[in-house]
Amino acid sequence: MNTHRMIGRGPRKVIALHGWFGHGGGWGPMAGVLDTRGFTYAFMDCRGYGGMKGSGGPYTMEQVAQDALTLADGLGWERFSLIGHSMGGAAIQQVLAAAPRRVERMVAVTPVPAGGVPFDDAGWAFFSSAAKDAAARRGIINVTTGSRLCDAWLDQMVASSIEHSDEAAFAAYLPSWAKTDFHAEIAGNPVAIKVIVGQHDPALGEAAMKDTYMRWYPNAVLEVMANAGHYPMNETPVALATSIEAFLRG
Repeated sequence: MNTHRMIGRGPRKVIALHGWFGHGGGWGPMAGVLDTRGFTYAFMDCRGYGGMKGSGGPYTMEQVAQDALTLADGLGWERFSLIGHSMGGAAIQQVLAAAPRRVERMVAVTPVPAGGVPFDDAGWAFFSSAAKDAAARRGIINVTTGSRLCDAWLDQMVASSIEHSDEAAFAAYLPSWAKTDFHAEIAGNPVAIKVIVGQHDPALGEAAMKDTYMRWYPNAVLEVMANAGHYPMNETPVALATSIEAFLRG
């Protein structure tokens, strides 16, 4: 099984898949305010991240999904819910495509759609440079949170990203989440899904979700979280935990 952080001992089982800049232990203050009596959470490290640094690939969303299913098997979870942040939003949809009967509910937080993310040439070059360039990582985090947050937090996020990911993995995941279109595999799926976006996220915000998730999933609901950008688990952790758990309780 992939390394993972377990939180809680409750009856509702949840696997959480992190974003491009994250890792299994990198869900910020949100992880400290979860309902540990009602839920059991497994925050998985993707290959090349966290405890899986040095693991080797393949570094694809399909592999992340297969690793999540292997984790569920190892934990004895036949049915479970999913949370995915950013890149992890694409990965949880790959889990759904691979094993739709095992997924109870899904929460996609500032998520990448199943159709990928459109980039112009300049944007692609900027994101591609982030594997080797800490300044580019900082710029991406700053822009995707509305260029409004303090320098100390931005620096901490960059340092955490560099410390907890392999450069090769970071680089290889980009085309997998950004340029893979598998929406035909999930379109029309009746799973209950909540999509949460930040008010200040300029790219993966409300408009992008209405054109993707809300069109493809008949039982999708959308929430725009005030005072948050791309990282509500850091920016508005209590509000995010409350929103996620209210939905997962059904």
